[in-house]
Amino acid sequence: MSALKLSAEQSAVFDAIEHTKQHVFVTGRAGTGKSTLLNHLAWNTEKQLVISAPTGVAALNVGGQTIHSLLRLPIGVIADHDLDQPRELVKMLNSIDTLVIDEVSMVNADLMDAIDRSLRQARQRKAEPFGGVQIVLFGDPYQLAPVPGDAEERAYFADHYRSMWFFDAKVWQETSLRRFELSEIHRQHELDFKHMLNAVRHGRVTKEIADRLNGVGARPKPDDGTITLATRNDTVNRINAAALKRLPGRVLSAKAEVSGDFGQRNYPADETLELKVGAQVMFLRNDTGMGGEPPRWVNGTIGTVVKIDSTVWVDVDGDVHEVEPAVWERYKYTYNPLTKKLTKDVAAEFTQFPLRLAWAVTIHKSQGKTYDSAIVDLGAGAFTPGQTYVALSRLTSLDGLYLSRPLRPRDVMVDRDVDRFMRGE
Repeated sequence: MSALKLSAEQSAVFDAIEHTKQHVFVTGRAGTGKSTLLNHLAWNTEKQLVISAPTGVAALNVGGQTIHSLLRLPIGVIADHDLDQPRELVKMLNSIDTLVIDEVSMVNADLMDAIDRSLRQARQRKAEPFGGVQIVLFGDPYQLAPVPGDAEERAYFADHYRSMWFFDAKVWQETSLRRFELSEIHRQHELDFKHMLNAVRHGRVTKEIADRLNGVGARPKPDDGTITLATRNDTVNRINAAALKRLPGRVLSAKAEVSGDFGQRNYPADETLELKVGAQVMFLRNDTGMGGEPPRWVNGTIGTVVKIDSTVWVDVDGDVHEVEPAVWERYKYTYNPLTKKLTKDVAAEFTQFPLRLAWAVTIHKSQGKTYDSAIVDLGAGAFTPGQTYVALSRLTSLDGLYLSRPLRPRDVMVDRDVDRFMRGE
């Protein structure tokens, strides 16, 4: 059971999901506890609930299955292609009460309509949106956008949809989506900083706010291993490789064990992890804890390697912990005809130390993490809407912000369609 206590606003959302059949969209700024609520829902619902996400990594994070593998959908624009539905898939889809989609902002309108069509077809309820299944969406469109496809796909969206976003899918013309915006921030405690982040989120940064962020960010960069959040992979790899090389001693490497069809793109950690004593590392998942003890680390905790043996010993704020390889499981939902219930089975496993080098990390991979201090490196410029907001909102306070260069107006981008949707237009 999930022992986390929900706030009043989280409880209200849980009740709406649990006690109605309304389609629900749960959003909110970074740090408002969307993940906590989803976790509570997974453990405490009485409904036949299936959890999915648009990418393999997002699905792993919530113990779900990717949308494409769950519904057996083809990759790319699905449009009006025939959907092939084997008998076991039809049975499984007929047993669902509620379908949860996490990180829904990465789901495009075409995929949203394909989910609708797939459920109508399998459940033989062609006239009912989503075939009568309750849809629960989690995500913040201000943080992550759907990935635009090639020129043909972009042309298709331009011809058929108001925008690529999930909220412009045609199914929403037939049914309503009840929106809950969580507002209680559990990450930042300074009112002033929350106000600035909100301005960045909505693209309403005044000169005064920009001057304040740039003034604080312009302090000399610390050289104590403070993590760098960068826009590009090559920047991150360069910083990590250079820092590892500077350490004395030899590199030791651990190779991941993979069983089943995990899919290389979905690997949650490095296939080959290279470490030295003294390396700065970040934990990639929460500690499962020792029977009732508080977790020794969480996803995003930073530490230093002090010893490497068959296990890795990591110092976190003065406490040294022995870290063993962790097993990530890819799940698959199936229908059990005997119990007439859904079962969630392990389809593949990936075993590796839950660590990665952490002098630097991409802004994209910092999603969901929390840092007391960080150097934000926007390089040549943020290249997707929301990127700067994601980076700044990882920080617990303004005091922890260092900028590799001043913020420019074009670093703060908000997608016009998102603005329209979130304003309820």
